[in-house]
Amino acid sequence: MKKPLLLLSALAALGSATMPADDKPLYMDPAQPVEKRVDDLLARMTLEEKLSQIHANSKFTTPAIPRLGIPLRWLSDGPHGVREDIGPDTWKPQNRTDDFATAMPAGIALASTWNPEVAYQVGEAIGQEARARGKDIMLGPGVNILRTPLCGRNFEYMGEDPYLAGRMAVAYIKGEQAQNVASCIKHFAANNEEFQRMSINVEMDERPLREIYLPAFEAAVKEGGVWTVMGAYNKFRGQFASHNDYLLNKILKGEWNFQGLVMSDWAATHDTKEAALNGLDLEMGTDKPYNEFYLADAYRDGLKDGTYPMSGLDDKVRRNLRVMFATGVFDQRPPGSLNTPAHQAVARRAAEEGTVLLKNDKAILPLDPDKVKSIAIIGENGIRLHAHGGDSSGIKAFYEISPVEGILRKAGSKINVTYSAGYGKEIGPDAIDRAVAAAKNADVAVIMGGLNHDPGFDCEGHDRKDMKLPYQQDELIRRVVEANPKTIVVLFGTIVEMEEWIAKVPAVLQTWFPGMEGGNALANILFGDVNPSGKIPCTFPKVLADSPAHKLGAYPGKDGTVTYDEGLLVGYRWFDTKKVDPQFPFGHGLSYTSFKYSDLKLVEGKDGTGPVVTAEFVVENTGKRDGAEVAQLYIHQAKPALERPFQELKGFKKVFLKAGEKQTVSIPLDLTAFSYYDPAKGGWIAEEGAFTVRVGGSSRDIALTAPFKLAKTTLVKR
Repeated sequence: MKKPLLLLSALAALGSATMPADDKPLYMDPAQPVEKRVDDLLARMTLEEKLSQIHANSKFTTPAIPRLGIPLRWLSDGPHGVREDIGPDTWKPQNRTDDFATAMPAGIALASTWNPEVAYQVGEAIGQEARARGKDIMLGPGVNILRTPLCGRNFEYMGEDPYLAGRMAVAYIKGEQAQNVASCIKHFAANNEEFQRMSINVEMDERPLREIYLPAFEAAVKEGGVWTVMGAYNKFRGQFASHNDYLLNKILKGEWNFQGLVMSDWAATHDTKEAALNGLDLEMGTDKPYNEFYLADAYRDGLKDGTYPMSGLDDKVRRNLRVMFATGVFDQRPPGSLNTPAHQAVARRAAEEGTVLLKNDKAILPLDPDKVKSIAIIGENGIRLHAHGGDSSGIKAFYEISPVEGILRKAGSKINVTYSAGYGKEIGPDAIDRAVAAAKNADVAVIMGGLNHDPGFDCEGHDRKDMKLPYQQDELIRRVVEANPKTIVVLFGTIVEMEEWIAKVPAVLQTWFPGMEGGNALANILFGDVNPSGKIPCTFPKVLADSPAHKLGAYPGKDGTVTYDEGLLVGYRWFDTKKVDPQFPFGHGLSYTSFKYSDLKLVEGKDGTGPVVTAEFVVENTGKRDGAEVAQLYIHQAKPALERPFQELKGFKKVFLKAGEKQTVSIPLDLTAFSYYDPAKGGWIAEEGAFTVRVGGSSRDIALTAPFKLAKTTLVKR
């Protein structure tokens, strides 16, 4: 039994021991509605007890109240699995032997599956492991938009498109919260760079806020039913996000009717008055003694002298209690499970479906084990383990299969596999020469390149300096492919420039950070046991200067403020509207088979209660292998009253097809799919006029189009 569970059970027992069984209070009755239980418990709490529930008493807990049977509440990072235990009053690991977890692929890899079913399974598995580890709130998923390729936390998030991020986040949350564990959507809002993240002030117009940076959060609240929201570190329009009146009170709790709790990011609270009045419900990680937190003694004093209303405290406590009741902390909860075969299978499936085949000239992949007799694996990422890195999202995995291990398992005794480091921080000057020699002596060379979680690459708290491959990898790739034309490049981490070598390399795989089953997943794809089906959730620019924030000089900001001058034109919206050629377009991803789209029909709704129109079309697997295609639907408006991007993703469906099989795909579209935010009207407008429905395999691979006309202008309720 884990120590947190022992402590939680002991406290629960202590609490119940003070209450005779025949005098059980209403709030302890699971048959009662949540709100009645909340009201009953709130009425029994003293001022000090209420205050204790709105700020931490360790790095990741709030205190128990044995008198009332309220247990110690445990929070935990993160989006990719349950973090190892630290503290209680330090960031150093406790070095325990019972705080391992299944390490799932990073958020950007999960988004690359374009499969909400997989996202649900990942959330479900993490929720089960959180229960086994005694955690009540899991700090994830993260849905901050990829505005710049340099953001150090892009790997945790779900790409550049708010619709895709929202669909994946909703499924993840539903899977996790079904396990009696609260998810925490983060970081609300506009935390799109790590540069000066604790202080940077973000300025943007209302339309990009509503259309780009808020929709994934809105979906998490309204559709996912997420129980907790974490404020961001940065300022938004001059006020810190963790106690920002506009974001928290007016939008989140007002417009969206969010009923759960808002917590600060760790050390993101700065002022008692703002924390008291501007929507913060739970203060975590402030760098002070716990009684000196902004919502502790100082808030108590203000409550007693009338500076702050008691109703404000009651609302905060009510929201905390509501989450506790909703997740069953007072009731019998399932025990959870750790690292089961099912969890391992989910980790592997997510890694397989999230790996993207960017290029595959002359069908060099998959490798034929009957023809390939020797493979030279080159690159530090061939043996490097990534699950524990990246700071707050790092996982102490039960195991982690490296690419070398995965390939060795797959190759068995039939193929000679060699390894050469090739590059790395501590690698000697002759490393490239040795890698080239290894490549010359092999049938196939596989370079395991890209980034890692070292500070300055894909890591919390730092942005990258540029988009280039580190450690002389460009030179390594050029020389290896010259020595062996059958060279495959596998890239770990987020977006890098490829201009120096992409034309010469026949095959490129993007595997991001694939979790503890990553080596097995990669080997399955390289040898064709799994047909790649991932699609990139972000545009890959040829060079950094092509990315809108950098093209416009709108990153990293000046004098403590960053202004989003690109407005709505983030990612593919910029590239498609401005007709800029990317290295790889949003939604791109190849397969070992081929697909054909046909017969697009638009079926209009009749009774006014369902979708406005449903796009129906056929996808056919025209190749010789079973495979999956992500059919993507984009909307183009001909003459909007306010400027819009050329096209926007409004629907997608991952279709699994056997060789030769065809399937009719239906994607319903309601008025929100055609609408944009009109600041003058303070709402969403679906405008009368002509639209085009565009369907295909990526934002730049549109196979079918059909016209559609809205007969009238409508103010759309969301």
